[in-house]
Amino acid sequence: MSEHAVQQVPIRVTVNGRELAAEVEPRLLLSDFIRHHAGLTGTHVGCEHGVCGACTVLVDGAPQRSCLVFAAQADGAEIRTVEGLAEPGAPLHPVQQAFHEEHGMQCGFCTSGFLMTTVALLEETPHPSDEQLVDALSGNLCRCTGYRNIVAAARSAERKLAEAGDE
Repeated sequence: MSEHAVQQVPIRVTVNGRELAAEVEPRLLLSDFIRHHAGLTGTHVGCEHGVCGACTVLVDGAPQRSCLVFAAQADGAEIRTVEGLAEPGAPLHPVQQAFHEEHGMQCGFCTSGFLMTTVALLEETPHPSDEQLVDALSGNLCRCTGYRNIVAAARSAERKLAEAGDE
């Protein structure tokens, strides 16, 4: 083994209900693990500094910027990506449906981060105040929409989830 070879670290994570085990470099980012090892490209990498929020995933239920976490730090965690919101061919998750109906996206690059942030917020706080909603979404950047439709989509998703809970 050369003196410059990087030692691999074993990790085991659950991504969207599927257990994955891999040997990774200690410096591999969770965003890169999700995209390249798990093959899930819905998690977008924008700024790579945790500022834009495009790479937001849920780690053990909490929103996390996957570009700020090493894959090895997620060992043992349950990770949920945008692909885990709805099965292929199944109806959209209520948050996805609300973003579609309210035109809460344009180019779509930031959308997965907004979706995951909104899902986390509404799972934690089913009826957030305006301040809680804006605060939660303020960590995600969008260069296209002006945010009005994103906030409308989050409120629509809140209603959809409440209606689904009443059934």
